[in-house]
Amino acid sequence: MGAVPGYRIVLASGSPRRRAIMTGMGLEFTVVTSGVDETLHDYDGASDFTVQVARRKALAVARSEPEALVVGCDTVVGLDGRIFVKPDSEQDAARTLRELRGRTHHVTTGVVVVHGVTGRCHGRSATTAVTMRAFGDDEIAAYVASGEPLDKAGSYAIQGAGGALVDRIDGEYDTVVGLPVSVLTDLLREFDRPDQPGRTVPGLRPPGVRPPGLRPPGLRPPGLRPPAVS
Repeated sequence: MGAVPGYRIVLASGSPRRRAIMTGMGLEFTVVTSGVDETLHDYDGASDFTVQVARRKALAVARSEPEALVVGCDTVVGLDGRIFVKPDSEQDAARTLRELRGRTHHVTTGVVVVHGVTGRCHGRSATTAVTMRAFGDDEIAAYVASGEPLDKAGSYAIQGAGGALVDRIDGEYDTVVGLPVSVLTDLLREFDRPDQPGRTVPGLRPPGVRPPGLRPPGLRPPGLRPPAVS
């Protein structure tokens, strides 16, 4: 995609996976982590949750980077009306994986782009369905012991050893990794359209953006079979 004319881009996330995706898009950007509290109690489903938290991250960084386009992201796993964020312990990670195995859950990533000087804010989410294998307790124990699940929403990383736990996906692979390329591309393009001013940002302009709903899932990536957990 390249640069957005007239704007610097800042990623409000320390995630190496999101950095890799944006680099793969050909974007030039810097990283400033937000350090915000990601706890949220008042939300309407996974889309609302992720867009609210992504907006919170982007807004925190936009206050120190007002001239840049600040990209905030958040990813959660949803199953049976519940939202799974990052586990708080190895026991929590193992418990989450036992609930996910052999079933289909949904991974939602919210993306928000904020421009502090103008107060413009565009946000959207995407969701991908992920079906897990009926893996055994021994696989769960080995995977949790590797440490990989401990900082991942839903307690697994599809792009790492956790991919061996996945049977299939229906939707964009990048959504599960943590940054849907199609959504970010669309949001950045909004800043080239003067007829699409977006919503204004709380703390910079009243009132805030409300998530417009789920984006239809994209194409399934070919050959999803990472190495098995040893």
